Amino acid sequence: MDRNSVIGLSLIAVIFIVYIYFLAPKSTPPSALPQESFPAEVDTIRNQQAAEPVVSDSTLIKQYGTIGAAMTGNVKNTPIENEDVAYTFSSHGNISSVELKKFKTYYQKPLMLAEPDNNQFSLTALVDGRSVDLYKLVYEENISTKADTTVLTYTASIGDGATIRHTYLIPKSGYIIGYRLDSKGVTIADNLEYHWRDNMPAQEKQLDESRTKTTANWYSVGEGFDNISETSLDLENETIAGPVRWAAFRQKFFLSAIMADKTFSSGEFSTIANAADTAHVKDGNMTLFVPSGDVTGATANFKYYFGPNDYDILGKVNAESFHRNVNFGWPPVKWVNQFIIRPIFQFLQSFIGNYGVIIMILVLIIRLLLTPLSYSSYLGMAKMRLLKPELDAIKEKNGDNMAQAQQDQMKLYREAGVNPFAGCIPLLLQLPILLAMFYFFPVSIEFRQEHFLWAEDLSTYDSIMTLPFSIPGYGDHVSLFVLLMTISTLISTWQNNQISSVQGPMKSVSYLMPVIFLFILNSFSAALSFYYFVSNVFGFAQQAIIRRFVNEDKIKVVMESHKKKLASAAPGTGKKSKFMAKLEQAMKASEEAKKKSSRK
Repeated sequence: MDRNSVIGLSLIAVIFIVYIYFLAPKSTPPSALPQESFPAEVDTIRNQQAAEPVVSDSTLIKQYGTIGAAMTGNVKNTPIENEDVAYTFSSHGNISSVELKKFKTYYQKPLMLAEPDNNQFSLTALVDGRSVDLYKLVYEENISTKADTTVLTYTASIGDGATIRHTYLIPKSGYIIGYRLDSKGVTIADNLEYHWRDNMPAQEKQLDESRTKTTANWYSVGEGFDNISETSLDLENETIAGPVRWAAFRQKFFLSAIMADKTFSSGEFSTIANAADTAHVKDGNMTLFVPSGDVTGATANFKYYFGPNDYDILGKVNAESFHRNVNFGWPPVKWVNQFIIRPIFQFLQSFIGNYGVIIMILVLIIRLLLTPLSYSSYLGMAKMRLLKPELDAIKEKNGDNMAQAQQDQMKLYREAGVNPFAGCIPLLLQLPILLAMFYFFPVSIEFRQEHFLWAEDLSTYDSIMTLPFSIPGYGDHVSLFVLLMTISTLISTWQNNQISSVQGPMKSVSYLMPVIFLFILNSFSAALSFYYFVSNVFGFAQQAIIRRFVNEDKIKVVMESHKKKLASAAPGTGKKSKFMAKLEQAMKASEEAKKKSSRK
């Protein structure tokens, strides 16, 4: 490993640290969840909703007009379920609860994406000059079937043949249900204001890490996909002035969303995390404005999605950029995950059921794909190692004259036909794949609650020991896969340094980086740290094979031949590579600038 390669590795490490700084989770050991605790402003809203006084029919009619007569009656809940989801609907015309039947929380409790205590819906309309929450009316229920779809209809008669109707379409399977809102003979002014509050409950092992992966996402016509910052725990607000196609509350592995067949006219979103509330991840609010013409014209059609935040499933949902609710990172990292890592993973998953084995085969395939870059990097380091005696002689000859030493080094590189950055550039080209793994493993629901060896859940850290105290930047547990990854990286670094041309402090830097990542990765998913451990093990074998194909004696003969050919050529006929020419120009310009500065 030559000096430039060490600089390249150091640069990669710095990019890693900066890139994932805000993603690094803090550990929260499993414990019994305490009673929910809401921020003061949320408690006020909730108490107002819970403390609704009993009002007589005549008072309601006086306050709301003829629609007031539909605000009384017996409210009942109706359970309807399909193969994947168990829903409960209220005769107020809205969804009361949603349970995903095929999933459990980390604590093996039913996984609820909506419950009355955590979710509130309102649908405010200006009817006959009065503001009315249509989800406060009491509707008459009718259940029918159409093919394999259950049709649930809630109808409120306002008088004189006027009606307001909510229709839900629940298919035999899947995570999407249809929702239609229409009115007949009812005058609705302006837009209807649809409000959904979701105080999202904790479902995973790591509360802090879950919070940094929970947010509100939406798709705005003209602006595209956008979201509130995932990592922010403070109150964040966003207002979208243009049409909104869909909006969602996205947790680490699950998603609750509403989609419009047409569009909402605009939207408002907010999220906040209450640090004192360990029962909930974040409190999200969305307000969407429904054109009244769509309701009165019977064209207000929507869909709800309650289900896993699974890239394959979301990709089949007929909504623009809906798959982006799975955060695979920014380009080009996102492209690597979408078009390389994910397809390979899907292929392996189709016939292998053990996810630890899948990771090992994935490592092998990625290592094979990167073999040309690994070979090129090793070849570049071998050339630099062969030039080391001559480079040392140049340093000794020029002493403190760094400018002349650099010029002589460039001349030596050109004569030998060596690119001084040949060992570093292939490593940098591999960076998008290395970074892609930091996104792929933590957000892939396939690893959730999958056991492998001592890891009880590959989607979170594999703790083999809980420390009596928390170490800043490290946590209060020991992740064995991270420990094995660090040890294997240190061994690999030691092996490379035995044949390295680097001396002095730069040699120590290479040992520091694995220790830094020991702290960074300790609370990341076990799947990620296991991937890097296996990658190191395969790397040992790959490097041993590459060494068999790199004959340093032949390389030295080629370099000497290049020197002789260049020396025998007529002056000015030797060709420089564009890279070397620009590098020499930059060095000369730097030297000229220093001379001008010293004259002043």
